[in-house]
Amino acid sequence: MIDMEKLSYKLKQYCRPASHFGWWVSWGGILMGCTILAAGFVFFINPYNIVPGGVYGASIVLHNLFPSIQVGTFGYMFDVPLLILSVILLGAKLGSRTLVAALITPLLMNGMSRWAYPTQEALQQLDPTKLLGGAMDMTSHLMLTCIIGAAIIGIGSGLVVRNQATTGGSDIIAMILQKYFHIRFSNAILFVDAVVVCFGLLVIGFGVGNADDASQPSWYLSLYSLISIFVISRVVAYVINGAKEDKLLFVISDKEMTELHRFILKDLDRTATCIKSSGLYTGAEKEMLFLVVSHKEVTSVKHKIKEADPRAFVVVTDAYDTFGEGWKQLPSKDELQPE
Repeated sequence: MIDMEKLSYKLKQYCRPASHFGWWVSWGGILMGCTILAAGFVFFINPYNIVPGGVYGASIVLHNLFPSIQVGTFGYMFDVPLLILSVILLGAKLGSRTLVAALITPLLMNGMSRWAYPTQEALQQLDPTKLLGGAMDMTSHLMLTCIIGAAIIGIGSGLVVRNQATTGGSDIIAMILQKYFHIRFSNAILFVDAVVVCFGLLVIGFGVGNADDASQPSWYLSLYSLISIFVISRVVAYVINGAKEDKLLFVISDKEMTELHRFILKDLDRTATCIKSSGLYTGAEKEMLFLVVSHKEVTSVKHKIKEADPRAFVVVTDAYDTFGEGWKQLPSKDELQPE
């Protein structure tokens, strides 16, 4: 006879390392995301006065007014009140992770900046010609640095948010908008950051290049900034949710497609739902299969359907989110979903 108490204990002991491993993976993902985010700002955004909205966009603007104070330091000044809101409105667990991420990111940004610039004067000016000894000067390729920097920032932000944290700033505002106003996280980020850029344009009006240079008028900054904001929001959504390439298939046939059933169960190692249906015109009974597969499996399923019944009616559409056995787990009631 099985001793259920001993079995339960052994199962708990067996599962404990996996739980600890998941804890390390989660915090490791947050640290990696913060590092990637800081690198995107230091090497591709800050030196060219591109303002991708949010706390660090405002910090870039303020650094131009007070060069002796670094962008990361201004980030600290903005983040403290927003962190308090995060703890109050988003929950203690998210608040603790956000606290760590928001404190690490400006520190990494300041540390990278001090390492990347050879002198204090170059650091204060964020002179791209002195960045890594001039090796990273992309002054003549502003569109490229705008897109690359935005993509890197989006990857970093997405990694942090995917691990149920935020780097602070507009992330916190966006999560609050998502939780209480049901606005998607990536759309909320886009909205908040666009407001910040427009406000910066109205108040300061500085831009790419020298303001006295007619070939590079100051309002060019807003165009590059809006491009970077859009790229960041799309990359964040991609990192959080993936490519959304799962496919939903409806297969309707007059035949009982035994070979297709076997293919789904054995070859694909998946399952499907078999629904009895009837044709509206003929009234004849038909078999309808409902199944979800990855985009890579769609072609092989189509071929097998043709073998089973060349006259089958097939509908293939995108599955935005798939939950259940073999797919993602359903979110808990209090779990904050970024998208």
